[in-house]
Amino acid sequence: MNNRERTKAILNYENYDRMPVVHFGYWYETLEKWHAEGHITENEFRNWNDADEHDKRDAANEYDRWNNGNEYDKSIASKLGFDFNWHNVYSVNTWSHLYPPFKYEVVKVLPDGSKHIRDDSGVILLEKNDAGSIPMEIDHLLKDRESWEEHYLPRLQSIEDRMNQESLLLCKEDSKRDAPLGLHCGSLFGVIRNWVGVENISYLYADDKELYDEMIETVAQLNFKLIEATLRSGAKFDFAHFWEDICFKNGPLVIPGVFDEKVGHHYKKITDLLKSYGIDIISLDCDGMIDSLIPTWFNNGVNVMFPIEVGTWHASIKPWREKYGKELRGVGGMDKKVFAYDYNAIDKEIERLRPLIELGGFIPCPDHRIPPDAKWDNVRYYCDKMKETF
Repeated sequence: MNNRERTKAILNYENYDRMPVVHFGYWYETLEKWHAEGHITENEFRNWNDADEHDKRDAANEYDRWNNGNEYDKSIASKLGFDFNWHNVYSVNTWSHLYPPFKYEVVKVLPDGSKHIRDDSGVILLEKNDAGSIPMEIDHLLKDRESWEEHYLPRLQSIEDRMNQESLLLCKEDSKRDAPLGLHCGSLFGVIRNWVGVENISYLYADDKELYDEMIETVAQLNFKLIEATLRSGAKFDFAHFWEDICFKNGPLVIPGVFDEKVGHHYKKITDLLKSYGIDIISLDCDGMIDSLIPTWFNNGVNVMFPIEVGTWHASIKPWREKYGKELRGVGGMDKKVFAYDYNAIDKEIERLRPLIELGGFIPCPDHRIPPDAKWDNVRYYCDKMKETF
């Protein structure tokens, strides 16, 4: 069996020969460290995440924000022993949604050398020279109906301009595909939260429900049309994948009842479309404690939760399976923190995963991008041990 066949078999509760060893990429600083240690080449280090070079971004043909699945990603994975990256997905501008994106530019340089920059979503961020984490949001261009209609609504209209026929052709030939390829279905709420900010989107629901609804409706319709056009082209995909990131360690960043009412039916419309094209594995990426939002996703056609962050709240597919049954699958749930420790810690983590794997419909994967404290030899040991054990 190849990795594509293994993945489909596991998530459909069918027989398989071995568990694929899956990952979700790396922090920039992780690759920087591994390059300095001599484990990866300059090209692998620099080009795994070349989408960070803003002048190279092509809004009409975003394969993926992080270029997961490119040749450098595959090369690093091969050296470590991973089979493939779960986030190997094709996107027709369903990440930033905005076409054209805002110009990435420096707005202000501060005395300490840090900068205020405007990103491609129109958000002003504080960019510190030595910081590798998520930058602080300083201001948002999108504040009210006037800024929505002037700057954002016009960037959420075009369909054909976003379609790259050459790249779609590459997705039509699937006979030689070893790893599963997903269709990125965008975000129905998280991207709006990005544009407006957590605090502002919360106030907007109270202050201007009509605009709140219009934003969600506009993004949902755009996503549906882009997905429909992609599927009509004849491109073939093994699964579909949404992104949201609307939870933190204590729960969601949106009231679950509001999310269900305003967004749930849009998921259903898109997942029904996907299933009509034979795509029945539909995953969703949301970090944090997602438990109170799972009903909305699950009841509206999403059946794979990812990356199941273990975190301080000890997320696991086990209680979800007990509540929702075998229709709910999972990819993730492997505590990436053990990569910083030793072989014994990795052995214990693999044994913790054993009963979860035995539930079926579950593929372990580091529960987010591998961080800088990860030791190269530990990651290699994990990959070897997983293949030996399962």
